[in-house]
Amino acid sequence: MALNSTVTNCFLESLVPRSSFTLGCWGLLAVWLGLAEAGLAQSMSRDSAMDFVLPDASGQQYMLGDYADKRGVVVAFLGTECPLAAQYALRLQQLQDQYADQGIQVLGIDANTQDSAEELAAFAQRQRLNFPLLKDDQAKVADRFRATRTPEVFLLDAERKVVYQGRVDDQYGIGYKKNSATCTELVDAIESLLSGRPIIVAKTEAVGCLIGRVPPPTTAAKSITYASHAAAILNEHCVRCHRGGQIGPFPLDNYDDAAAWSETIAEVVREKRMPPWHANPEYGNFANDCSLSAESERVLLAWIAAGAPLGETNEIPVPPTWTAAWQLPREPDFVCRTSPRPFTVKATGEIKYKYFLIDPGFTEDQWIKAAELRPGSLSAVHHILCFIMPPGAQKLEQELDGFLTGYVPGMLPLTLPPGYAKKVEAGSKFVFQIHYTPSGREETDHGQLGLIFADDAEVTHEVITTCAVNPRIRIPPGEANYRLKANNRHPLGDWELLSLMPHMHLRGKAFRYEAVFSDGRREVLLDVPRFDFNWQTSYQLAQPFQLQPGTRIDCVAVFDNSAGNPNNPDPGQEVRWGDQTWEEMMIGYFDVAMPREVGEKVREKMRSR
Repeated sequence: MALNSTVTNCFLESLVPRSSFTLGCWGLLAVWLGLAEAGLAQSMSRDSAMDFVLPDASGQQYMLGDYADKRGVVVAFLGTECPLAAQYALRLQQLQDQYADQGIQVLGIDANTQDSAEELAAFAQRQRLNFPLLKDDQAKVADRFRATRTPEVFLLDAERKVVYQGRVDDQYGIGYKKNSATCTELVDAIESLLSGRPIIVAKTEAVGCLIGRVPPPTTAAKSITYASHAAAILNEHCVRCHRGGQIGPFPLDNYDDAAAWSETIAEVVREKRMPPWHANPEYGNFANDCSLSAESERVLLAWIAAGAPLGETNEIPVPPTWTAAWQLPREPDFVCRTSPRPFTVKATGEIKYKYFLIDPGFTEDQWIKAAELRPGSLSAVHHILCFIMPPGAQKLEQELDGFLTGYVPGMLPLTLPPGYAKKVEAGSKFVFQIHYTPSGREETDHGQLGLIFADDAEVTHEVITTCAVNPRIRIPPGEANYRLKANNRHPLGDWELLSLMPHMHLRGKAFRYEAVFSDGRREVLLDVPRFDFNWQTSYQLAQPFQLQPGTRIDCVAVFDNSAGNPNNPDPGQEVRWGDQTWEEMMIGYFDVAMPREVGEKVREKMRSR
């Protein structure tokens, strides 16, 4: 029996590192696993998938039996609000186009109770799908297939028996996007089916959102309800992002959606993926800590375990008031675009960081007490950073000083305490670094920066962003725990420390800040044991930390360049410093506040170095 080496290696590497075996052991193990997988495929093929009749968004009925002449059918369970389903819907359309002439048909099925026919039609139009997309209102077909997630695919042979079940490939997953797939299980299964070869990998684990089924009835006590308990927790910790027009992929500001997504909520809460907070609770106290308390987590999970009961509707708390536009304390005094013209974000692939230089036209010095960056496309923008290029500067060393503000999903606008402000000198320009991540459909972005000015007379303290940085990065291939150290670039005075923002790229694993006092004492300011590139969080101290002359800020970063890091673009390459995500950075940004008269001298010293 011929084995596809790529398929076999993908399967093997998920079990044990390549370095643990000699070539001979790998050969024997490959043959054994190939036979085992072929046996699994044959075992699965005995379970015939039941026929079904389902409508599309317009009400037209489709039967599996309509495709009796097809050599194979891919049944793909999708959802309109799942980010991975959006990515893979485009891939499934590509497979439909590629294999239609060879007798393969793709059928999409949406079994989410929260997805309406209108939403289904809009999803198909956005993703430009021409294969049927059907609605499984009661999830009865999903139950027959034992489907659990979106996306999850089932390949049926000519006898309409399941010969492959699981993911499409490994390019997209929870919290990561690879440049391309390295394991292409669905394509491999289709190719094997068409050529009459045994399917080596017949089952994989699907990754994505849980299908939103109607919560099953339960006999558990329903003293914990949405109205009296869960709604308040969701309002406080989730709804800011999970509501219409915001970055959250689905809304949680009403009972129907919260109940439909309850199993997914339970999963991400148990796994500490949501709410997105990565600071070790043993160190520091932060004003923007969005994590759930142990009690809130217990109550939320108990509500879900009880079947997500509604309770008395008159007890549902009034939801918070949100603005559809700026999240600043008031309308901004000044607004500019983040690029000279709208930028088109392609549907797939990789886009290098884009840099745009914008002249705000300031003829006088401006003090900034609040700032907000708003992307034009929430789904296609990973982050925006805004740096100040002072007058006379020939280039911007954006990795060092001059940081004004940033945007990442979930980040609050920059809002400084009364009397505190950042200074933008007359004649300065703004440099915007924008990281685009294709969402599966072509989009257009044209973001905005909004600023609120402080009156000159009210400013008592200047806020300056500085950092600890180490550009001497040489991460060896396969290294899982590469450590780098750095400390503050400029001497610190008798100032206040306001916030900390660690910055690394896709190999970033952990980051820690420590204050080292002149007498040798050390104090951990922030510990991030599981750094996540998707969330470039600025950790705002609940109370300013008083620095003293001679104090040093030490930073330690750990990088993972091994194959065990799912974000790793290429574990076989040495990684060095660079702007792009496949390169690396080690920067510990932090904001310090000093008396206004001191700030001018400090900025001049920074500029002269």
